[in-house]
Amino acid sequence: MTFLVIALGVVVGAVMGLVGAGGGIISVPALVGLVGVPVADAMTASLVMAIASASTAVVPRLRGGVDWPVAAAVSAAGIPAALVGTAVNTLLPQPLLLIGFGALMLIAGVRMLRPIPDNASRGERHPRWLIHAVLIGLGVGMLTGLLGVGGGFVIVPALTLLLRLPMKLAIGTSLVVTVANSLAGAAAHASIGGIDIPLTVAFTVPAMIASLLGARLAGKLPGKGLQIGFAVLVLVIAVVTLVVTIIPLT
Repeated sequence: MTFLVIALGVVVGAVMGLVGAGGGIISVPALVGLVGVPVADAMTASLVMAIASASTAVVPRLRGGVDWPVAAAVSAAGIPAALVGTAVNTLLPQPLLLIGFGALMLIAGVRMLRPIPDNASRGERHPRWLIHAVLIGLGVGMLTGLLGVGGGFVIVPALTLLLRLPMKLAIGTSLVVTVANSLAGAAAHASIGGIDIPLTVAFTVPAMIASLLGARLAGKLPGKGLQIGFAVLVLVIAVVTLVVTIIPLT
C-alpha cells in the first residue's frame, strides 16, 4: 500500500506542478478508491499535501506575483468557512461526500476544457472587489472544509473572472489562499479524526518533489495541451468515482 500511496503522491504532485491546481480533486478519490483509505484520512492527507505543495510553489512569487490585499480578504473569509465546512462534513455519510466530489470534478473538468480569459486589467481594481473577494473566500473555504480540497481550480477562474486579476497574479494569489484555507481545514479535520502520519508523509513528500519537477517541465510544454490533458484526467476520475459510488447504492 505504501508504494501505491507514494506513486499517487508523485502523480498528484506532477499535476499540481504542471497546471498549478487540481491536486485535491484527484488525491481524495484516488486515495479512497485505489488505496482504500477512509475518506476522513484521505481529506486530511490531501490538505496537508496542498499546504506543502502550494507553499513551495508560492515562494518564487512572493515578490510581485501575489495581490496581497485580495489574498488577505479571500483568506479572511475562507478560514472560518473552512471550519464550518469541516463541521458539516462530519454530519454527512461517506457516499454523499464522494458523490459531491464527483459532481464537483465534472464541473471542474468541463470548466478546464474552456480557456480562462485573462481579462485583466491594466492594474485597475474591480469597483466591488472586496465584496467579490469575500464571496469567493466563503465559497472556496466551504469546499476546503467539506471536501478536503485546496480549491485552486476554483480560485484561479474566480479571481480572473470576478476580480479581473491578470493570470499570473491570480495563480500566485490562489496559492496563498490555498495555504491559508488548507491550514484551517487540515487542523479542523485532524482535531476531529486525528491524522494518519505515515500515510500523510508517504503521500506529501513525493508530491512536493514531483510538483517542483513538474513546475520546471511546465515551462517547456504547451499550456493548452496541459490544460486539456488535465481536464480529461479529471473527467475520467469523476466518472469512475460516481459509478463506483452510486452502483452499490442502487
